[in-house]
Amino acid sequence: MTSDTPLRGRTILMSGGSRGIGLAIARRAAADGANVAILAKTDTPHPKLPGTIHTAAAEIEAAGGRALPIVGDVREEASVAAAVAATVDRFGGIDIIVNNASAIDLSPSTELAMKRFDLMQAIEVRGTFLLTREAVPHLRGSQHAHILTLSPPLNLSARWLGAHVGYMLAKYGMTLAALGFAAEFAPDGIASNTLWPATVIATAAVQNLLGGDATMARARTPEIMADAAHAILSRPPGERTGQTLLDEDVLTGVDLSAYGPSDALADLFVD
Repeated sequence: MTSDTPLRGRTILMSGGSRGIGLAIARRAAADGANVAILAKTDTPHPKLPGTIHTAAAEIEAAGGRALPIVGDVREEASVAAAVAATVDRFGGIDIIVNNASAIDLSPSTELAMKRFDLMQAIEVRGTFLLTREAVPHLRGSQHAHILTLSPPLNLSARWLGAHVGYMLAKYGMTLAALGFAAEFAPDGIASNTLWPATVIATAAVQNLLGGDATMARARTPEIMADAAHAILSRPPGERTGQTLLDEDVLTGVDLSAYGPSDALADLFVD
């Protein structure tokens, strides 16, 4: 490991990661020579969203890393425990957890089906808590322990509280969990932060579900999120924890308490 490849030999376990922002983060870490295990359900292609856990693994290895694709469900305790065990068995430990998996439904509250509400809370909140809980015993054994959760700053203005309440609850739940982890695991030397895009990111989900060609034309590529995640995860865990970060702020060196508004509440739709 050198200053040019700070994640070489580090082991990352990510929920989701078959496509979009999660895959971009995985590829960027792989370029350093990281080990990347991805826990996702996409064993076969989605009719509208390209990529599977297997194509993602191939891209990770092509980028220079070692990949472990794990077919599983971040909502299920046995599945997550098995993923953690498989990662440790393959790579010898876990240094970094990336809570990336999300579901999205932007329906108004009176139209949001409870099945979809429950799905978002289960993947975003339960999944984030469960994956982190199962991995913490191994993070405690790492000298470079990070938890990175892809969720937004807590903006309590009416604009954000009133927009997509079901989805807002799920994503803000991820952020609250991440801040809680930062406080709970500080004595163990484990950093926990969140990362969110400052503007819309060009992903297949945005193309198909959140605006089509017009939105894609003004969107930035997922690589800006990948570069920001790499910058966060490359630093010693004692340097930054308990922060809710925007990608542009990370990359420009702005004060990173980052509680301002984001125009990208619905940008993360991953596995």
